Amino acid sequence: MELIFPTIEYKKAMFEYRREHIDNGETSIHGSAGFIRAENYENWLEKIKKAVTAAEPGFATGEVYLAVVENKIVGTIAIRHTLNETLLNTGGHIGYGVRPSERRKGYAAKMLSLALEKCRKLGIEKVLVTCDKNNIGSAKTIIKNGGVMENEFVEENGNITQRYWINLKNNS
Repeated sequence: MELIFPTIEYKKAMFEYRREHIDNGETSIHGSAGFIRAENYENWLEKIKKAVTAAEPGFATGEVYLAVVENKIVGTIAIRHTLNETLLNTGGHIGYGVRPSERRKGYAAKMLSLALEKCRKLGIEKVLVTCDKNNIGSAKTIIKNGGVMENEFVEENGNITQRYWINLKNNS
């Protein structure tokens, strides 16, 4: 598996990736910087390129990667360079999602491991990763990568987010 920054060459594959999520009844694609709502690929690509160095109001700078196995996109993962209040409570430094047909194959754990390496290179020593309380698979993925739950955050809508920290400073 490789984490690849999106390019125009992945346009068709990204629309297939999005179609699979929609066909599965999903209304969001975690770790994709809103690709499910993108009107066109080129604008989305420009948006994520800009986000590496300049955050839109209310957002943090960061990077989006495609998790690719044998030329197939199996997931998307976003790495945020800093945390604003929303990210501190419910979003974290890293958000990721796996293609519906590729879930429960260990891809999320590998994606998170590779993203943690990128965080280490960015100088982020302590990484926050969150998941919904009812997402047992994601919680196991985070724990497998060294996550230690700090607490649970109850959102205004009643959703419960679990907040895990992964210490990279003493884990090289």
